[in-house]
Amino acid sequence: MKNIFKIIVLVFVTSTMLAQQDEELEVKGNVLFKDQVNSMNPPVPILNVPQTVTIITDEDILDQGFRAIADIVRYVPGVVTTQGEGHRDALVIRGVRTTADFYQDGMRDDVQYYRSLYNVDQVEVLKGPNALLFGRGGTGGLMNRVSKKALLGETFTGLNVGLDSFGAGDYAIDGNLEVNDSVAFRLNAHSDSLANHRDQYDGQRFGINPTMTFAVDAATIIDLSFEYLDHERFIDRGIPTANGAPVDALNGITYGTDGNIHTTEASILRGSLVHNYSDSGKINLTLAANDFNKMYQNLYVNGFDGTNVELKGYNDVTLRETTTISFSNVNEFDRGTLTVGLDILDTENQNTRFNSYFDNQNSASSGVANSFVATNTSFQIDKDGNRTALDYTSDIKTKADTDLEVTSLYLSGNIDLSDQWIMVLGARYEQVDTSIKKYTVASGRSAQTTGSATTSRDDSNVSPRLGVIYKPQDNMSLYLSYSESFIPKSGEQYKSWGSNAVFDPDVYENTELGFKYDMESGISFAISYFDQQTLKGQEDGVGGSEVIGMEIDGFEIGIAGQINEQNSINFGLTSVDATASAGTGKVKEVPELTWSLWYTHQANDLFGLSFGAIYQDEQIIKSEDGPLLPDFTRIDMAMTITPTETDTVRINIENLGNETYYPHSHSTHQVSVGEFQNVRISYQKVFNNF
Repeated sequence: MKNIFKIIVLVFVTSTMLAQQDEELEVKGNVLFKDQVNSMNPPVPILNVPQTVTIITDEDILDQGFRAIADIVRYVPGVVTTQGEGHRDALVIRGVRTTADFYQDGMRDDVQYYRSLYNVDQVEVLKGPNALLFGRGGTGGLMNRVSKKALLGETFTGLNVGLDSFGAGDYAIDGNLEVNDSVAFRLNAHSDSLANHRDQYDGQRFGINPTMTFAVDAATIIDLSFEYLDHERFIDRGIPTANGAPVDALNGITYGTDGNIHTTEASILRGSLVHNYSDSGKINLTLAANDFNKMYQNLYVNGFDGTNVELKGYNDVTLRETTTISFSNVNEFDRGTLTVGLDILDTENQNTRFNSYFDNQNSASSGVANSFVATNTSFQIDKDGNRTALDYTSDIKTKADTDLEVTSLYLSGNIDLSDQWIMVLGARYEQVDTSIKKYTVASGRSAQTTGSATTSRDDSNVSPRLGVIYKPQDNMSLYLSYSESFIPKSGEQYKSWGSNAVFDPDVYENTELGFKYDMESGISFAISYFDQQTLKGQEDGVGGSEVIGMEIDGFEIGIAGQINEQNSINFGLTSVDATASAGTGKVKEVPELTWSLWYTHQANDLFGLSFGAIYQDEQIIKSEDGPLLPDFTRIDMAMTITPTETDTVRINIENLGNETYYPHSHSTHQVSVGEFQNVRISYQKVFNNF
């Protein structure tokens, strides 16, 4: 390890000595998608957003070698990953777990799957509940992917291919064609072959996304987009724990069979119209429809006695169709901007889950239902040596059909109270109508349903947002804000009602005090203190019907940007204190301290060198008296070689020190093993006016 750091220092010093002056880089990623849409020109910079925000650009994704949402999150303060049972993106944002607070171009993208990055222009992470901008959910915060779209006035083609030391390979195409002065066409496509450090793990991902832009006239723009994706991958649920920690001796074992599989096929159609009907007013209309077919089945460790594991499993299928209509009217006045918007969403969701069924052949306990005990090395023979037959189609667990209709009306305004004071205020009224048809499952081992019952509930809520910004100078802001969001009792995936369905939705409140400063050198500095509270709609035991589900407070520091023409930095740190119901007990999956650093030195036009570091404090896996994930520090490195203006070679080394670490888990005996050292080499070629 010491030799590695000596090499790092030597390379850094050498590159510094060879440094030459470069042209100043254009600052990217300082405007949110929603502010681009719901504003006149110019849009609001994040300096004037009274909320903690992190933006990752397409250039960051390439330079840091990000291949997935989880890669991005490692370098986003205030957010950590959770395992997601090995088949979905899953985040913990300011202490709140979520698999549904994902958006694409402001449209809800809540199906549980792993999202690709091939067609992403920037990724926005907003922290703290704020239903005004995106609607219900976002209970700890949210992530919005802004898609690449066809560009008028440009013609180019970009190719990107990559290969890593695990054997994973990928290619991506990004081509933009100016058909004429008013029409442009763009095509993004990618294909990945998946591999990592775990036995049996593999997979394939494919995505294609053609887009078109039409300038109807000087005041009207239409954008059309269609995306098709087809994903398949092995599901890895991790390893068991013992004596309060993951079992290091088992981190080379992958539990399950080749039947551990996840597939997602989807079609996503979007169209938007922007019309400037005056110098100070415009309308935005977006229509989106998506159709997802998602399946996952797997075995996982449910118990561990130090020698043998108890395995359980299931097969789960989700069919979901969602249609969204979004309309907003923006007006700019002498001292502010006012936006009025209407969102209508309709979702039809079908979900069916089967238990795994084991039949231990030649065993006195033949037909052991949905779990069996095996050795650590064989998952088709039980601990007594009996061969086991396994199927996922004979023991149905649940089946439900859900219809969800959401109508929301919002009002948002930015008011310049004076040259130095800005007020941001607004509220969203949301009506959520949920109907769940739950099928009755036949008793015993059966794949039959015997009937159904439909339960409906209508929830409405008003979610306010208020912020006051003081600007002592144009590049500096001090803000105080309050915002809310909520989630109905049908949950983020609205598959079934919880035990407290008779109660009102859970409400999430956030109060935040922050300071932002854009230095003339190019560095942006931000620090915030937040106090967030979850109000659960349920009996509190003393005659009331609302309890505190979680309280979390803490501070976040971010430093990002160009130090000078040759050096840039991106540093983030979050320290939190989270307590569970009624203010007692610690919260699972919330490390008290996390920080990350990415530093780049551009030695000259040819060569750039970057170093990254990630630290994550220990965290509770499931309960305060149970096992913990140990803290860890991971070191990354990257080199960029640009022999010509159109050719770029990138070398990314993850986990440079080959440290053993466990980034997240799903439950006590499902701990993910962090990736070993991995080297990825990629090549990018850009043809301008081709």
